[in-house]
Amino acid sequence: MFAIREEIPADVAGREALLDVCFGANRFAKTSERLRDGRLPAEGLSLSALTDGCLIGTVRLWHISAGLDRPALLLGPLAVDPTCQAGGVGSALMREAIDSAARLGHDAILLVGDAPYYARFGFSAGKTAALWMPGPFERHRFLALELAPDALKGARGVIRATGAQAPVPAVAIPRAA
Repeated sequence: MFAIREEIPADVAGREALLDVCFGANRFAKTSERLRDGRLPAEGLSLSALTDGCLIGTVRLWHISAGLDRPALLLGPLAVDPTCQAGGVGSALMREAIDSAARLGHDAILLVGDAPYYARFGFSAGKTAALWMPGPFERHRFLALELAPDALKGARGVIRATGAQAPVPAVAIPRAA
C-alpha cells in the first residue's frame, strides 16, 4: 500500500536519489531539464508517493509557455522506485497530478515521454505538432493533454520556462582576519 501527498522539504534528498536510480546522470543533459533549471515547480504540483514512510515515487509539474503567451505545464520527471514498478504507483501519481492541475485551473500539460504509456491518461502528439522544445527532443515523444477544451488550439512556437526562479543559496564569504 502507498500514499500520495504533496512533496515536503524532507522528500528532496530521497527524490534526487530516486531520480538518479531511475534516470542516471544523463538526466541533467535532457532538454526538459533545461526548462526546469533554476525554477520552482508549480505551486501544489510536486507529489510524492510513500510506503511505510519511504519515498517510492515522485512527479512534478512546471510552468511553461506553449508558444507565444500560452500558459501550460511541463510534467516531469515521473519516477518510481524500480522495486515498486508495475504496482500502480506511476499511474496513481499521474492521475493525481492531472486532477490537481485541473483543480488548480491549469489548461494544458505537456511532457516528453513514452507515448504508449502516457496515452492511457489522454496524452498525444497531435497537439504538439507546431510546438518545439528549445533543444534536442524526439518529436514522437513530445506529448500534450488539454485540460480545458482547445487550450492548445493554434499553439505554435518554442516552449519556454515561465515559472518562478528558485532562490539562489547564499554563499558564505570568508572574512579576512
